[in-house]
Amino acid sequence: MIRKYREADIGQILDIWLAASIKAHSFVGSAFWESKVSEMRDVYIPASETFVFESEDQIAGFYSLYGDTLAAIFVSPSLQGKGIGAALIDDAKSRRECLQLTVYSENTPSIYFYKKHGFISLSKQIDEQTGHPELVMEYYC
Repeated sequence: MIRKYREADIGQILDIWLAASIKAHSFVGSAFWESKVSEMRDVYIPASETFVFESEDQIAGFYSLYGDTLAAIFVSPSLQGKGIGAALIDDAKSRRECLQLTVYSENTPSIYFYKKHGFISLSKQIDEQTGHPELVMEYYC
């Protein structure tokens, strides 16, 4: 079930975000992601419209929208490949006419996932925080 984020969800969301970020972005290094947990908790999640995928009273994944930007979409690493990410991205697409996102160029599984769900590459840029190249992708209904 996908539902709107509640403040009580923050611990599970941060755990998923950190574990999935480290797994998907090993080229950045875990210390970087660990240093960003407080910003996620105190800045990014409160500023965004966040939805969670809940199953058996556990959060399996979440996504965050900031305007028309898909700012985050993460699934617990142990539950990836079971359709949760697809359900989350379909829900996000149902809430906006178009969506933009950025994804690291080195994160080929995520790029494939986004393309499979109708996103196209618009441009390339460098992430200011990590120095790694990323793609700007967009989805139109």
